Amino acid sequence: MNKRSIPFIALGGLWEQDDIAAANRVITAATGPTGNFFPLPEEADFQKALAVHEGCAQAVAVNSCGTALDLCMMALGVKAGDEVIVPGLTFVCTAGAAAARGAKVVFADVDPATLCLSPEAVAAKITPRTKAIIPVHFAGLAADIDGFDRLSQRHGIPVIYDAAHAVGAQYRGAGIGGAGRASCYSFQSNKNMTCLGEGGAVTTNDLELGEKVRGLKTFGYVYGPQLRVTQIGFNYRMTNVCAAIGLAQLEQLDRFVARKREIGERYRRNLDGSTVTCHQEAPGTTHSHWMCSILVEREAQREPLREHLAGCGVETRPVFYPAHTMPMYATPFQRLPVAEDLGWRGINLPSWPGLEDAQVDLVCGEILRFLKSARS
Repeated sequence: MNKRSIPFIALGGLWEQDDIAAANRVITAATGPTGNFFPLPEEADFQKALAVHEGCAQAVAVNSCGTALDLCMMALGVKAGDEVIVPGLTFVCTAGAAAARGAKVVFADVDPATLCLSPEAVAAKITPRTKAIIPVHFAGLAADIDGFDRLSQRHGIPVIYDAAHAVGAQYRGAGIGGAGRASCYSFQSNKNMTCLGEGGAVTTNDLELGEKVRGLKTFGYVYGPQLRVTQIGFNYRMTNVCAAIGLAQLEQLDRFVARKREIGERYRRNLDGSTVTCHQEAPGTTHSHWMCSILVEREAQREPLREHLAGCGVETRPVFYPAHTMPMYATPFQRLPVAEDLGWRGINLPSWPGLEDAQVDLVCGEILRFLKSARS
């Protein structure tokens, strides 16, 4: 790769021969004289491996994190008149899952250091109508799981984690898949591992909830000696080609995450002492660095810095525009000063696992050159 051209890279992980071989095996077997695409042995294998890796009792594979969140809202019985609390600094899907069930979306502010939903901010938003809380493990950094456990126990409100960014993250030395009532993962093409473009999962230690989600994702079926439909459900299944590739990617995930952590630490060391702040680990967490995010000192610096980097061949992305400022949620407008401030100051830097140390150093050098020029 040209060292003076550093793309952001839409693909978060890496495609390798194992992934291609896995897809070929499934297609070859399915299209043979006795083959078919159903039932799905690859799906069962993927679910078992994911549950082990993420530290939970059960994983249910689905076709996206959006559908995983939707299934959890349905399984909890979220409906019109209910309220669901979500962070302001997140992708709109987090809020959309609650809104799609007719619930009122209540936005709460985030912690300025972690960029994750703040339990203290959530506590101030709880009402008798609060049906669920959806924290996000922002950019691969685990939210305050202990704090949300205390909140859930005190008020009897289930916590569903949006873990779209966080496959491979850890909290107090363990995977995050068993946190709360459930966690919802994404394996879309730009995540730390992918399932051929799209994919997701619900992980949980609540076996009853897991079985309800399993039925809802397949037209409401209950499997047994007699196949029965007991609830309205949908086709949210993952294909077995995606499951086979997910299984191959899962076997490489720890290596991908280790490299992304190296990249995140290299950014932090190189930019230490400057006016730029790197998103880094909180005590007790292991950051999976889906994104390597930085915060510039002032909002007015962000776009000029991004333009400077683009001129040097470095592609970047802004962090999420605060969801509560989006048109469908902005009336009546809910002020969240921390989420708004961070949303306008944040930049995501290139961080895919194939990035070379020299490329990280080049990006940091250009950031420091821009800051020096801005001071003078």
